[in-house]
Amino acid sequence: MQKLFRKIDKPLFFMTLLYTILGLIMVLSASNVSAVLRYDVTPYYFFIRQLIFITIAYIAGFIVLKIHTKYYKRLSFLYMIFVIILLGLVYLFGKIAGGAQSWLNFGFFNIQPTEFAKTAIIIYMGCFYEKSLKKQKKFSYNFIPLIFISIMAFFIYKQPDLGGVIIILGISFLIFLSIPFSKKNKIKLLKLSAVAIAIAAVIILAMGNRIFNSSQKQRLNFFSPCSRYMEDSGYQVCNGFIAFHNGGIFGVGLGNSTQKYLYLPEAHTDFIFPIIVEELGLITGIAIIIGYIYILSRILKIAKKADALRNQIICYGTFIYLLLHLLINFLGILALIPLTGVPLPLLSYGGSFNLNVIVMLFLVQRINIETEENEQKRRLNNL
Repeated sequence: MQKLFRKIDKPLFFMTLLYTILGLIMVLSASNVSAVLRYDVTPYYFFIRQLIFITIAYIAGFIVLKIHTKYYKRLSFLYMIFVIILLGLVYLFGKIAGGAQSWLNFGFFNIQPTEFAKTAIIIYMGCFYEKSLKKQKKFSYNFIPLIFISIMAFFIYKQPDLGGVIIILGISFLIFLSIPFSKKNKIKLLKLSAVAIAIAAVIILAMGNRIFNSSQKQRLNFFSPCSRYMEDSGYQVCNGFIAFHNGGIFGVGLGNSTQKYLYLPEAHTDFIFPIIVEELGLITGIAIIIGYIYILSRILKIAKKADALRNQIICYGTFIYLLLHLLINFLGILALIPLTGVPLPLLSYGGSFNLNVIVMLFLVQRINIETEENEQKRRLNNL
């Protein structure tokens, strides 16, 4: 493990660790009041559950560091099928919470298969397109992953989880754009994408009342949230604004938030960033955003250096995965787009989500290790 640790990207590892620790602290601070008043459990309930999942995630991550990505070629398809089965089980037997049937209950813990679907798509597409481009298959062959992605999107839509569907489709589409197809096939892809988007837009406009439930339609009205304080979307976002205002430049101090006293119903999940700004100030909030940008830049750097196409796609997919979560969360809490209930990587409470984020970041580290090892071999061969 010591040899492997020398070859990982140290800044990315340090930032992952820093954000994980900050996330644990803020989950404890943001959730202790609602844990007692709303859920009638110990103040440390959500913190302990988060800590358990984070511990499992790091153990899994260090295992991932030791496994060469060439073995993912065989496992990626099985992982995809396994996740589709889990999503099917959610559809049939899933636990309802927060108005969505998104969880599988295993007694002592719940898992959210939607989060595993995101990582399954990234790994499967990386392995699939490396094989496809090497063997120079027909261009139509490249659309096979869409079959599995469509099945996943359908099950997630039925939960309903609109944010999950958007991220699943966003990851898939942007990975498509990152694949080095020939210029001719790239043009074909862009034309087909334009047609698909146009058809989707027409369907949404024509059948919006059937596609979206009443709660989702209400969220589409996201402007001026404080003028709609009695509506769910207006209430949450407006209280987030109040948290930002309360925090000012330097914050009211760790643990001293007033908005976490049930004003923000999901203070420890989707709305943890307003609590961070309220308690630690705007300066800390800006530093966190800059830190996220730095994490993304490190992933991109590793992607560009990667030798194998599958590794490049996995890194780009991880970059897209994190970026979409960040954009949808930040823009949602700022009332710039509809609120979709998307958590913030490493900071928000969410066992399944953070487990997948951390494992994917360790997978990016594994890719960096393989790149470094290949570079060392090339140097030795040139001596």
